[in-house]
Amino acid sequence: MDTIEGIKTVIAVVETGSFTAASDRLAISKSLVSKYIGEVEERLGVRLFNRTTRQIALTEAGNNYYQHALDLLEQYNVMLENVVGEQAELKGLLRLSAPFSFGEQILAPVLSEFMQRFPKLKIDLRLSNKPVDMLEEGIDLRIRIGRIEDSNMIARQLQKIPLILVASPSYIEQYGLLDNPHNLEKHDAVIDSNFGLGKHWPLYHEKQGELLVNVNSKLTVNGSKAVTELSAAGAGIGLVPRNVVEADLKSGRLIHLLPDYKSLEFGLYLIYPHRKFLPKKLKCFIEFMQQKFDHY
Repeated sequence: MDTIEGIKTVIAVVETGSFTAASDRLAISKSLVSKYIGEVEERLGVRLFNRTTRQIALTEAGNNYYQHALDLLEQYNVMLENVVGEQAELKGLLRLSAPFSFGEQILAPVLSEFMQRFPKLKIDLRLSNKPVDMLEEGIDLRIRIGRIEDSNMIARQLQKIPLILVASPSYIEQYGLLDNPHNLEKHDAVIDSNFGLGKHWPLYHEKQGELLVNVNSKLTVNGSKAVTELSAAGAGIGLVPRNVVEADLKSGRLIHLLPDYKSLEFGLYLIYPHRKFLPKKLKCFIEFMQQKFDHY
């Protein structure tokens, strides 16, 4: 067993919490994971994990090894990058996580451009609106829209995304143009449950201040893309992230209602581990995203 492979295996077991999950991350068999851990423990003369039939627990020595192993692996990766040189093409696998609507409508086109720049780099994009355990799933970078919980991760904000009111031309033709926020309750609304607003939508006007408007709805979904499509089909008025409907606004498929009123704004964040040395592939992707979204 190579020493570096042993270090990677220990880190994977600690961060995933099991030999099975670690084997999935490393793409090796569970028996090989167990073998590598045993060889590391035998070489050190200490037990890194207490094992039972149902679970494993990190020992004090194991935790000490893990903390040092992280630093050592970072320095090792930096050494490889320095030896290979700045002109070498990026290789390896970059694991990303993003919300469904953002991933499908916004990230996919720019991700294609990134892969054209670095054709030897592989991308594993996982779309989910649920919380993601980056360490357990081996995610290099997570894209998140919304509030950021306290974390040991770095959260770098790319931009702010406002929510806006939209409806289709056919809906407006049938029910009339919304010209007053208090008339919202007279219309049908399509609610995105991800925002947690329910039937009370916050609006803000420079002169009138903050408003909390009641809406009526028979349609609730858990995705901005679904709200967009339902609104475009004439199902009602939607409150959606502007970046998701930008193309629909330009084409006239959707109409921006009450443009003088603002609603909530969510931050668009890149979240990645707090490391002294970032892998070159991750640094390049962060720089690429900053360039793309500075003027998005």
